[in-house]
Amino acid sequence: MLPKKSIFETILSDVFSEDAGASRPSQAPSIAAFSIANPQDGCYDRCRFEAGMGTSIHIAAAAPDDYEWSARLMAASDPWITLGRDLEGCRAALVRPGTELFIARDQGHLSGFILLAAYGLAGSPYIASIAVAAEARGQGVGSQLLRFADEHFAGRGHLFLLVSSFNHRAQKLYRQHGYELVGELKDYVVAGQSELILHKRLP
Repeated sequence: MLPKKSIFETILSDVFSEDAGASRPSQAPSIAAFSIANPQDGCYDRCRFEAGMGTSIHIAAAAPDDYEWSARLMAASDPWITLGRDLEGCRAALVRPGTELFIARDQGHLSGFILLAAYGLAGSPYIASIAVAAEARGQGVGSQLLRFADEHFAGRGHLFLLVSSFNHRAQKLYRQHGYELVGELKDYVVAGQSELILHKRLP
């Protein structure tokens, strides 16, 4: 068993920490240097009746053109605005080695994304970033993306993520999906704010 401190040591790595890139520059390869999974592989469909929409959301591996859309969504949204991550930093975060980007579409319209790392924290799966387009918020897209991560990593036992202490809406969503607080990184990116380490046990 890994010692408890290894969890905190590992999450400080600039490779997989969601917010580390906001304060430390990184040289990321271009998107073209990566092998992008076929968007038709690993597809995921679920009816959003619980959200009151009656339509279906489709989640699949990102196509090359989806990376720029995702980076611009990040750069225009909190927590990344408050954390000081600019567009270049967002682009770099989306192509870090060891991560996979998945896109949510609602009737063909891009509505959100989730960035996953299979071995992101102490050898366990990690949600590096998740975002929903402004026009799609409040429609259950974030919940569908979190369920997708659960299914994508089924059988792995553990799933981690970071959330900023000021991001109360996200914290509420994560608690609703079974995440529990297991650690805190004080003043990690923004002075006076913490990055909270959340954990969920997978079946």
